[in-house]
Amino acid sequence: MDARRKELGEFLQIIRSRSQPADYGFPAGNRRRTKGLRREEIAQLIGISPTWYTWIEQGREVNVSAETLGNLAGSLRLTRSERAYLFEIAGRRDPEASLPDDDQAPPILLQLLADISVPAYLMGRYWDILGWNAQAAELFAGWLDQPRETETIPPNMLRFVFLHPPTRNFLVDWEVRARRITAEFRADSRTRLEEPPLLRLIDELSAGSADFTHFWQQHDVLERQGGQRSFQHPVRGLIHYQQVTLRPGEHEHIKLVMLRPMPV
Repeated sequence: MDARRKELGEFLQIIRSRSQPADYGFPAGNRRRTKGLRREEIAQLIGISPTWYTWIEQGREVNVSAETLGNLAGSLRLTRSERAYLFEIAGRRDPEASLPDDDQAPPILLQLLADISVPAYLMGRYWDILGWNAQAAELFAGWLDQPRETETIPPNMLRFVFLHPPTRNFLVDWEVRARRITAEFRADSRTRLEEPPLLRLIDELSAGSADFTHFWQQHDVLERQGGQRSFQHPVRGLIHYQQVTLRPGEHEHIKLVMLRPMPV
């Protein structure tokens, strides 16, 4: 038996056993041989046959659709973490996982930026810069230190790299970095490639930069990594940093990026 199917079946059994029948409109009674919901009751809740649901719990080789998993998660009132785990072990993409609910940085993370002594910023699901500290504003002179034209359009890392001409001199080895950033962005966006905000951003970048179009069409995929980042600062000259990227556990679509100065 496939390990994932076995894990899925056992996970559903645990969820079912802890679910109180009365909470779902079924009589509790004293004739139940085991605690929790019966398999046929869950099948009724999610709209599939009892046999089909039994096969899922037994870990048989059946094709469980994302719609069925979504019905399971909703009907059984799974938490956000449980829902994510359900889709992960079933090998399916959750269609609700990447819906842009509110791409804003939580206040606690914005407050944290002020406590960090090195350049640091928060990056959202479409690589908008959601917040930054004074050190980041000083480093990214001519970009993050400029007054915002409108509060509804945050600065964006991809626009900075491809549509902000001074960046070609600011980023050391611009072409190498731009190519890698594009590959990292594609990897980071792999579950959101059909979302309208992402499509609009890609269209904007493609219209404004032949380089982005070329790199994007290569379909290179790289996970975002740390490492040395070098900049040709307009005042300080050549400077080097070690980049570290963290994802806050409760806000997985946000990245906390920190740049630790390196000795010359």
